[in-house]
Amino acid sequence: MRIRPLFLALGAAWTALAGAQTPVDYAVLIISRERLELPNACDVGLYLQDQLAARLVQGEAVSFNLPPGPLSIRLGTLGAGPCKPGIEQQMRQDLRLQAGQIRKYRLAQGTQGLYLIETPNP
Repeated sequence: MRIRPLFLALGAAWTALAGAQTPVDYAVLIISRERLELPNACDVGLYLQDQLAARLVQGEAVSFNLPPGPLSIRLGTLGAGPCKPGIEQQMRQDLRLQAGQIRKYRLAQGTQGLYLIETPNP
């Protein structure tokens, strides 16, 4: 009957481990391309830290789990013909992410080019 106390001790240890919450060490970034905000047919390249991270088409959204800290984002058109990227300077937006944070943005276009608009979390 020595096995029963061992099982009880293991069960209590498992319950304690399962109840302990692991700290979140990343932030979530969600970027969507809604049809009304950006009506052109070109794909949009999303660059994180100057590296192409996603290609967004109309109606699509992407999400990233990223480390907390500063983040540089650039947007540009991708594709052939009129969508082919030119020599224009792509506008850069800088964000600061915090661990456990969820940030949502949508694409928009103005006279200066493509940019992100933050959307409120429900």
